[in-house]
Amino acid sequence: MTASFPVLPLRDIVVFPQMIVPLFVGRDKSVAALESAMNADKEIFLVAQLDPAQDDPEADDLYDIGVTATVLQLLKLPDGTVRVLVEGKRRARLESLSSRDGHLIADVTVLEGEDGADALEGASEELGRAVEGIGDRLSSETLALMRSVVEQFENYAKLNRKLPAETAVQLAEIEDPARLADAVAANISIKVSDKQLLLVEADPAKRLEMVYAFMEGELGVLQVEKKIKSRVKRQMEKTQREYYLNEQLKAIQRELGNEGDEGEGDEIAELTQKIATLKLSKEARTKAQGELKKLKTMAPMSAEATVVRNYLDVLLGLPWGKKSKLKRDIAMAQAVLDEDHYALDKVKDRIVEYLAVQARTNKLKGPILCLVGPPGVGKTSLGKSIAKATGREFVRQSLGGVRDEAEIRGHRRTYIGSLPGKIVTNLKKAGASNPLFLLDEIDKLGQDFRGDPASALLEVLDPEQNNRFQDHYLEIDLDLSDVMFVCTANTLNLPQPLLDRMEIIRLEGYTEDEKVEIAERHLIAKQIEAHGLKDEEFVLSQAGLRDLIRYYTREAGVRTLEREIAKLARKALRRILEGKAERVEVTPDNLHEFAGVRKYRFGVSEEEHQIGAVTGLAWTEVGGELLTIESVTVAGKGGVKTTGKLGDVMKESVEAAMSFVKARAPSYGIKPSVFARKDIHIHLPEGAVPKDGPSAGIGIVTSIVSTLTGVPVRRDVAMTGEVTLRGRVLPIGGLKEKLLAALRGGITTVLIPQENEKDLSEIPANIREGLSIVPVRHVDEVLRLALTEPLTAIDWSDADELAAFPPTGVQSAGEMHH
Repeated sequence: MTASFPVLPLRDIVVFPQMIVPLFVGRDKSVAALESAMNADKEIFLVAQLDPAQDDPEADDLYDIGVTATVLQLLKLPDGTVRVLVEGKRRARLESLSSRDGHLIADVTVLEGEDGADALEGASEELGRAVEGIGDRLSSETLALMRSVVEQFENYAKLNRKLPAETAVQLAEIEDPARLADAVAANISIKVSDKQLLLVEADPAKRLEMVYAFMEGELGVLQVEKKIKSRVKRQMEKTQREYYLNEQLKAIQRELGNEGDEGEGDEIAELTQKIATLKLSKEARTKAQGELKKLKTMAPMSAEATVVRNYLDVLLGLPWGKKSKLKRDIAMAQAVLDEDHYALDKVKDRIVEYLAVQARTNKLKGPILCLVGPPGVGKTSLGKSIAKATGREFVRQSLGGVRDEAEIRGHRRTYIGSLPGKIVTNLKKAGASNPLFLLDEIDKLGQDFRGDPASALLEVLDPEQNNRFQDHYLEIDLDLSDVMFVCTANTLNLPQPLLDRMEIIRLEGYTEDEKVEIAERHLIAKQIEAHGLKDEEFVLSQAGLRDLIRYYTREAGVRTLEREIAKLARKALRRILEGKAERVEVTPDNLHEFAGVRKYRFGVSEEEHQIGAVTGLAWTEVGGELLTIESVTVAGKGGVKTTGKLGDVMKESVEAAMSFVKARAPSYGIKPSVFARKDIHIHLPEGAVPKDGPSAGIGIVTSIVSTLTGVPVRRDVAMTGEVTLRGRVLPIGGLKEKLLAALRGGITTVLIPQENEKDLSEIPANIREGLSIVPVRHVDEVLRLALTEPLTAIDWSDADELAAFPPTGVQSAGEMHH
């Protein structure tokens, strides 16, 4: 059946037969089509658009199949749109499209309806009987499919909250498969193109199968949606529950606080009060107020809130405006330093000078001191004494092995678990803005891909910059100008810019007398207390103590000495507890019973004068050491062999010494022909220990001359000094440590470069008195003092010698010197 109807193109919707659907119409042509239908028989043709965005669709923009419908109700809204209620009637195919009176008219062919049903009823009974068996089978399959579709739709309706609850019940009452398929298709959420496929399909059974398949797919999606929603809901419920409980807890704490201290427990109120009462800098106060404002808007248990809370704890925990009351009594400070440490006068003088300036000016930027010396001389304990003498809080930070710049400056807050640097952390711990900050082992700082902490310290240790120190965590300027920094190091192996910022104070090793005093004043009493002994139960005589220092320790400091005293105390305590003695006194006679076999020799290193064996003096990180230099001649062709793990500088020193001796050989009574048939082997014992430096130059020359002339070297003479090719003796470093080593080793005479004579004023009197220190300018003086016999020059009248080694223009050593 063909008929003409006004056309209403549909966007994003497909209307099925027997379905009542509300539509909102806004396009002029569509409104005109509705008005035309209302003026006639209220019949209209509804067809979906291929492209919903097309405002003025033509025949090619519409699907071929649509539905004829009846307009049940039409309502014009104030904004010009029309609300219309339509009921789908029959499927129809669009044959042609034309325009009339401002709207579209469609010629359509109706595909189903009452006429078709009547025609089917008018078929012959014979044909009906022929297909009766097939009809029964088809109807039973269709019935089963209908039940499956209804059951599936019930499951779908349970998951899809948008469908009214009664929809599934209404569908279950439909007995016609075609109507059921259309009703289900109209109520499921699928694409317009899929709904159009259902509209096009004429076979009800196939339509039911298609609807069932579409519902299967939608059910899978809806089940996943349900899981996600339930998970989100549980999480939200948990968060809301925690928030609710936290609010309850806060309310309870406030109520409890009202009985005693008002406002206690209220974190925000507490932080607000802190910000108001602390003497924060302007920048810090602005920052704190900004962070507190953020915290108020955050959920209490969120990760961000924890970060902000930790930041405020650090910021408000710093000692803003809090300072220790500094001591200005110079005499008392001197007494404290003298009580805690024996000797170390240079350091004490510097501290007292600093206090004197502070007492007069009432203001002084904290000095940056660097105590450099071997282990065990009391650098760290001296830092504590300085804090005690000046009345400052003491903070110590060991820098040994620190490789990360963030250890000094902190981590940025963008990182999880970020923390402020050690400077800020220790300042917070000190509780005052003017503590004494000890940076221990500053020479042990590392450096790798994470940064250079030594460079980060440049800002900290510069008095001109550290009033605006920035920690990455705090992100505000911090004033460190009131902090007194004291650094300790074993060597000056530090970056030059860092050295430039510090005042270097050297702590050389202790003399034997100083060690005796330190032991009697501090170490013995400390070990007696540590081992639970009484003063009268354990006595270490001074002679026994000196022997302990001489034969059981060889160090610049007193750590090994303290361990040896602890060993004596343990053995003494055991004897007392075993009942073998009531009182133990350690003397030189019974020292070996407690301390064991002697570890070192004391006194002259050699029992007799040796040919080619010279006692040199060396500086090490742990103090001065005696250094034996040995040489022998072997058959060869004038070569020089060195052993003893010598460094490049020392090897060059050997070459310079050898060249000097060759040039002056006749003056020293050495036949020049010796160099053509003999090799010289120079060895420095303790071959596993690396040795370097030029200061053994005169010792090497003396050893070579002694070997070649056969004149022994005095066993009680030690020497140090660099030698030139002209025989001049150049100055050296580490003089005090070397003289201490000579004194410990029982040497009586020490030869030093004349240019080092000025340094003797800083050498303790007991060292100067215990040694005969002779300054020398030339190697000739060294040989005259070190060798047991004077050297005699070669007689140039010997024709053979003259031919082997004709005289050159070089002056004799004596002429040159005088």
